[in-house]
Amino acid sequence: MTVQRIQKGDTVVVISGKDRGKQGKVMRVLREDGKVLVEGINLVKRHTKPSARLQQGGIVEREAPLADCKVMLRDPETGKPTRCRVKVSENGTKVRIAVISGVEIPSPRVANSGPRAL
Repeated sequence: MTVQRIQKGDTVVVISGKDRGKQGKVMRVLREDGKVLVEGINLVKRHTKPSARLQQGGIVEREAPLADCKVMLRDPETGKPTRCRVKVSENGTKVRIAVISGVEIPSPRVANSGPRAL
């Protein structure tokens, strides 16, 4: 299994574009398109018609996908944007390591997952 550079739940920093310097949590990763959806970043306005789900129409502001090359992982130690490299740990699992500080970047999937049902 490959380790993705950016995963759902990671904290990332935008390195280019109108939201440069802002930080946010990754809500969704679109691997086929090479894009990520970051909470509170790249907000766009959509004009919506009234529907059963949205009783009142109007202008709705929501996040749009952002190219994954425009974001970098946030270093857990320094808080600055960093690249990551993959290292195989003692027990054979792959972990992400921050290039700047050398600290392991914890996987949000492992941290948030509870007991798995078979």
